[in-house]
Amino acid sequence: MTTRDSRRITDLGTLKAFGHPLRMRLYRALCVADADAATASQLAAQVDEAVSLVSYHLRKLAEHGLIEEAEARSEDSRERWWKVVSRRITFRDRDFLGEPERVAAHAALSRTMLRQHVGMYEQYLDEHSAWEGWWESAFSSEYLPKLTPGELAELAAEMRAVMEKWEERGRAAVAEGDTEGRESVALHLYGFPFRSSGG
Repeated sequence: MTTRDSRRITDLGTLKAFGHPLRMRLYRALCVADADAATASQLAAQVDEAVSLVSYHLRKLAEHGLIEEAEARSEDSRERWWKVVSRRITFRDRDFLGEPERVAAHAALSRTMLRQHVGMYEQYLDEHSAWEGWWESAFSSEYLPKLTPGELAELAAEMRAVMEKWEERGRAAVAEGDTEGRESVALHLYGFPFRSSGG
């Protein structure tokens, strides 16, 4: 099976399976793994967890079709190699409205993702001095436009197109052996309505 670009989660079981904090970290690690695949041992070293625990959670992700076994990348046939089925997981509010359990599961997953995103940025800030050469490139911005729901959807589509262009450019460069100075870069984008305290 080839790796698809995007997988939209609409069923509660898969949403709950992906919503486990360690599984999210493992999925992210597989997305950026060298050669697009990794073993439980390699991933365990990255997330600082026991290999047996990592193996368990990898199997759970595989049960829901989020990852799959990959072709072995070494002579050691004892370890299984894993890869993501889709590079991007999406889930939408409208797919989890109505039933309280679906609403709660969606909110819990969203909060877990937000905490991980914040943690990743805090780690960058803590290690800032080690990222010389990236200081002028890294960014954090806030914009406060006044939009309609339709305009926000249009903006989101434009931003996705831009991000996908740069993702493809990076993948193509790596495939051609252009790896000098390249690192995995996290881009966390949110767009949501709010009201100031003044109304």
